[in-house]
Amino acid sequence: MRIAQVAPLCESVPPKLYGGTERVVSYLSDELVRQGHHVTLFASGDSHTRARLVPAWPHALRLGNDRTDPQACHMLMIELVARQADDFDVIHFHVSQIHEPIARRLATPNVTTMHGRLDLPEVVSLYREYSDIPLISISDAQRRPIADANWAGTVYHGLPPALLRFQPQPGGYLAFLGRISREKRVDRAIAIAKACGMRLRIAAKVDAADTPYFGREIAPLLDDPLVEFVGEIGESDKSSFLGNARALLFPIDWPEPFGLVMIEALACGTPVVAFRGGSVGEILEDGVTGRIVDSLDAAVDATRTIDRISRAACREAFERRFTSAKMASHYVRLYQSQVARAVPNLVA
Repeated sequence: MRIAQVAPLCESVPPKLYGGTERVVSYLSDELVRQGHHVTLFASGDSHTRARLVPAWPHALRLGNDRTDPQACHMLMIELVARQADDFDVIHFHVSQIHEPIARRLATPNVTTMHGRLDLPEVVSLYREYSDIPLISISDAQRRPIADANWAGTVYHGLPPALLRFQPQPGGYLAFLGRISREKRVDRAIAIAKACGMRLRIAAKVDAADTPYFGREIAPLLDDPLVEFVGEIGESDKSSFLGNARALLFPIDWPEPFGLVMIEALACGTPVVAFRGGSVGEILEDGVTGRIVDSLDAAVDATRTIDRISRAACREAFERRFTSAKMASHYVRLYQSQVARAVPNLVA
């Protein structure tokens, strides 16, 4: 198939540091090429891919030195996609909602993967209007706020099997990996570690919007000998950081759409202690790949006994459920379904 992938411009593909959506687009694009498809990637010019790259902006916006309007850059990219639409069998958008006025008018079949939260009133209203846009969820739980939208399927994220090394023996610390924000609840992770008397290493980025929260509520908690703030790390550091951890703490307080870090941990053989919410119950197998909890006390108890979880079972679950090959094959089936639906309209 001739497939276009349209990535956000905030990060390169793959990201140099933090970045979930762009990382998934990278794994998906490269795997589709490996499977023999002709893939064109619309992304920032500093991206690296096995696909044909169309640089929609010279560099990733977040790490650029200039003051750039992200909306203007993304609108220019969508125009590039529309001009070349006839060159593709299917177009796969990963850019939230900015493309939808154009997407509904394209003759080329297209799908949109929703990577973020959908439980906001304005999002519900938007998809009442754009009920013709085929959407793909990254977990079934993500769909609930707009359950009557035009869902084409659910596809879980996947990673290349060799990306992260399996570590059969854990180190002596707990890990938190992601970003600092109120809904990610790194304060809970710190409380769990302190209650267990275990070291906690925090590898997280702090967005400008979250800087006041970090300074006011999180920074004072870092002044503890058990807590180490590593800062933002890149892909090359994840095997060591996650693989040497006794457990990944995932103490969320929001309807998590997927939680890529959970499958990154499982790929390393590291079990996860996660608060119930959003996709957690779909991604983790309670008692097999980690523990799902509903309270801080339960999280402390689960963390203290996390060594009962088999690290080999964590890696096996990753290989069975969350590889990039499985993800890409599932997407291809959805692409083919959308093309087949469009054929009668094109013939007419």
